[in-house]
Amino acid sequence: MKKTLFAIIITVFISQLAIAGEHAMKDKEGMHGNNGLVTIPSAYSVKVTLDRLENILRAKKINIVTRWAHHEKAENVGIKLRPTELLLFGNPKLGSHMFTSQQTSGIDLPMKALAWEDAKGKVWLTYNDPAYIAKRHGINDRDEVIKKMTNALKKLTNKATSPEA
Repeated sequence: MKKTLFAIIITVFISQLAIAGEHAMKDKEGMHGNNGLVTIPSAYSVKVTLDRLENILRAKKINIVTRWAHHEKAENVGIKLRPTELLLFGNPKLGSHMFTSQQTSGIDLPMKALAWEDAKGKVWLTYNDPAYIAKRHGINDRDEVIKKMTNALKKLTNKATSPEA
């Protein structure tokens, strides 16, 4: 009986460690909960972070749709907001494949990247996880496209937010 109880306790303990480790890895990689957002720290200000991302995207011939400074718009109507800017961008060679599977994915595409400053002055870059977009719209036949989008976003956003060597 004691051996069985001990084995159960050890099994539960190891399971909890594995779950905690998985959550820690997701946080380390920028994944936060199950809300479909990827958030990574930036070594730069909000403006410089988005300037860098925009320049990287343009160099890759990725379409820039618009840039929106939420904090400036808020200030124009008398609302104080920490620096917060949104960049909409897209690559029809990838995104269009999502539409051919499920047109409602157009509500989430083109992609968006939000650079924002938290209450402590730390700058972050947040974007939608392509796998989450696919799940949200029931897209289960575009795994290769989702993989390409995910890898490209990770590479491009890391380059935009990481300090230069």
